[in-house]
Amino acid sequence: MLFPRTLLALTALGVSCLSAVAAPVSRLAQPGPDGKLVYAATSPDGDRLLDFSHCGYGGGGVELPVAAVKVRLAPAAQGDDTARIQAALDEVARLPRGADGLRGAVLLARGTYRLSGTLTLAVSGVVLRGEGRSPDGTVLIASGKERRNLIEVKGTGAARPIDGRRHRITDARVPVGARSFQLDRTDGLKVGDTLFVRRVGNAAWISFIKMDVIPARPGPKNTTRQWSPFDLLFDRVITGIDGKRVTVDAPIACAIEERWGGGDVQVYADPGRVEQVGVEHLRGVSEFDRSIKANHRDSPGYFADEDHAMYLVNFDHARNCWARDLTAVHFYHGPAKVETGAKWITVQDSASLEPVSKIEGGRRYPFAINGQLSLVLRCDSQGARHAYVVGSRVPGPNAFVDGRSTEEFGTSEPHHRWSVGGLYDNIHSDISFQDRQWMGSGHGWSGANYVAWNTRGTLVCQKPPGAQNFAIGHVGEKAPGAHPREDGHWESHGTPVKPQSLYFQQLSDRLGRSVAPGIRPL
Repeated sequence: MLFPRTLLALTALGVSCLSAVAAPVSRLAQPGPDGKLVYAATSPDGDRLLDFSHCGYGGGGVELPVAAVKVRLAPAAQGDDTARIQAALDEVARLPRGADGLRGAVLLARGTYRLSGTLTLAVSGVVLRGEGRSPDGTVLIASGKERRNLIEVKGTGAARPIDGRRHRITDARVPVGARSFQLDRTDGLKVGDTLFVRRVGNAAWISFIKMDVIPARPGPKNTTRQWSPFDLLFDRVITGIDGKRVTVDAPIACAIEERWGGGDVQVYADPGRVEQVGVEHLRGVSEFDRSIKANHRDSPGYFADEDHAMYLVNFDHARNCWARDLTAVHFYHGPAKVETGAKWITVQDSASLEPVSKIEGGRRYPFAINGQLSLVLRCDSQGARHAYVVGSRVPGPNAFVDGRSTEEFGTSEPHHRWSVGGLYDNIHSDISFQDRQWMGSGHGWSGANYVAWNTRGTLVCQKPPGAQNFAIGHVGEKAPGAHPREDGHWESHGTPVKPQSLYFQQLSDRLGRSVAPGIRPL
């Protein structure tokens, strides 16, 4: 574990002293006679805890592939390496794809490479691999003063509806966690179709959750914006059709309600999405101007240059892609961001060290998700503002599992405007699920239907109108939040519950075999 905190070490000692006592279970998800979780309703309307096991590469539970090396590069004695590495990636991109969907890997041998630009992986089946993320492994130096992502995994375009036809959802309410719903018709639909399940949030709903009356920011500078109606688009695959009832591959993370505008489905195609692309086993170091410093109450005289590299890897218009075994040092943000157009992304076994930027809003988000069905696993952060963060109006599920954030200047959180369906599972960080009201530009209710499972640190867990957030097995302070609101669902505060990991237990249940969680001890 990187940068252990004394408080967490003491907490671990306290937990170990209780190890002889059987851990409690959650009444919302507890092992049944066969060991699989049995779920209780979380509301009178039939909502339930989400199944997060569909998050990650391959729809969850699929081992990351290993591509055969097709091109090897060694460090150059001098000069910029951007064009040379890009040419190697383009060479592999011209190879045919194998039965496993892979074309091959570019291997960067141990040593240092200087990059003044951005590497782009825009063709499916291409992998960029180094020989380790330690300082004596493969090190990519992001040189120069340009703000950019060092590596872009990005297809040519977003998923688009095939035609204008919509199939209306006829259920009065599709509950949180549901995978099936009734349509007005199913003609033209078939198993295997990819579709957007649209959840409408109309003006009446905005008024119900009081996001049209956000008070003005205190002080002379009022940047608060009231919310307008918006939709959530859940990216799903049809797995079953029975009459007019359709079943999809992953649960719906926010109730679809007729009274707030209902919903519908629309088939889409995504030929522009890149897939089977990975970045692995390397270290990125961003150069910066050490003469630029600023002061913060918790870090006087810190490095604050902002004209340098942002993320080590950025995913967009991508599916079934990955980043693993990466370290990002001195980046504006950190290792990886999953953009809106990406799904089924895994970021694992990676770390963010010593980020360089001002300690202000919009900065230091090392592990950020704006897409859906993505997994951040065994990733650590130092010096972040929002280490494990989800953006605005994100239609989950998404999962952060087994992570540690130290020396932090803010909380891990859904950040603003009704992101839905996130899991913080064995995350050791200060965390907030709350109504942020006028904070930011009028962030309001930041997240709904979020779960903190066996987390450590301080935790804010408030209940949004018509939805819920959950704190189960949290060890650490129960914080009140920036604005007083009704508590979310709290269980077993101060004592971890069984199973140790909700994500890995759900994965085991779905796959029908034991999946060892391998959660790291404190």
